[in-house]
Amino acid sequence: MRKNRIALLLSLGTFSLASGAASAAGFQLLEQNASGLGNAYAGSAAVAEDASTIYFNPAGMTQLQERELSVGLAAVRPSFKFKDKGSSSGFLTGDTSDAGDWAALPNGYLSWALNKDLYVGVGMGAPFGLVTEYDDDWVGAAHSIKFDIKTYNINPSIAYRVNDKVSIGAGVSWQRMEAEYLRAAAVVSPALTQTYATLDASSDAWGWNVGALFNVSDATKVGLSYRSSIKHKLEGDLKVKGLAAGASAALTTGKAEADVELPDTFILSATHKLDSRWELLGDVSFTGWSSIKEVDIVRTSGSLSGTTVQTLETEFKDTWRVAVGANYQMNDAWKLKFGFAYDQTPVKDKERRLVSLPDNDRTWFTVGAQWNMSKASRLDLAAAYLYVPKTKIDNDQAADGRGRVTGEYDSSVWILGAQYSLAF
Repeated sequence: MRKNRIALLLSLGTFSLASGAASAAGFQLLEQNASGLGNAYAGSAAVAEDASTIYFNPAGMTQLQERELSVGLAAVRPSFKFKDKGSSSGFLTGDTSDAGDWAALPNGYLSWALNKDLYVGVGMGAPFGLVTEYDDDWVGAAHSIKFDIKTYNINPSIAYRVNDKVSIGAGVSWQRMEAEYLRAAAVVSPALTQTYATLDASSDAWGWNVGALFNVSDATKVGLSYRSSIKHKLEGDLKVKGLAAGASAALTTGKAEADVELPDTFILSATHKLDSRWELLGDVSFTGWSSIKEVDIVRTSGSLSGTTVQTLETEFKDTWRVAVGANYQMNDAWKLKFGFAYDQTPVKDKERRLVSLPDNDRTWFTVGAQWNMSKASRLDLAAAYLYVPKTKIDNDQAADGRGRVTGEYDSSVWILGAQYSLAF
């Protein structure tokens, strides 16, 4: 059986954009560090305890030591168990089991003080992503068999301390996006169920981010952060192989493209030290998923050049995420972390839910521990369980020859994170 792996990465679906159950709702990947995972990323734009602040709020670099390095890895295990409840799939009758498997998401950051008030840094990671892979003959094969999107994000940043109370920061992002999408041509004949169309496409694009950090008091910090949307024009090859390949212009190999605008995000965070041992953290974030209303896949070569091959009408809605967390300083060496979050899905209903994005609202439960190995080095370990309620799907593409997928997903996600931070 073909498994469904989260890689560094982003998800489109059915010849366009979608995503399965990544860590955050939609196909957003919050695992940009492990130091925040233990708190369910509560306080993400205000904490500024290591160089990974470059992603969540570049202004936080002014709270760091002269030079700091952080490298991390998150191991993610999604589970998507589909139960068929009356799908109409023509000549496709196969079932599929758990479409999830372990995968790894690395990240890295470097911060450098040019003087006491001016800092520069760079971060590397993958803010969106998912890979989905089902059995070749499952009932939804004409919707999607495999969807593999990778994003690589490099984020140079700068921060300036205005005074003891206020710091500001900004950055630019170069982002690489690569997509591979495979599906059966149609469900209306055996030849078409054994004919496969594959889209391989890629894009380079630029975005930006800004942030501000306010030291309200010795005990309280407030952070604001905004990351822009990024417009991608994916260009590549549409390949058709199998029994019916070449039977018509629509089933021939050629060039294709698709425009995708990844959403912007806004974060408001706060941290407050109750005493020498306890610290509270909070986070409210907004993601502008409505930038993805629909995605057109358009041929750019051959007799059908300019023709839309397929339109994915996602009609995503904007979403909110709320997180709270707490830290307990056991002693000079160890700190314990706890977190809880509620994350909305951008999918409006079961009719617009895609097999490459069996997404739903999710609730985070997280724990973590931070070990100060020395004055200059620190290790963070964290674990998260994401509860996802039963997820219904009733996606009807029969009018386009791809059948109707009707059923229910039983989904969940486990995340394990580790991070090493060094001041030098």
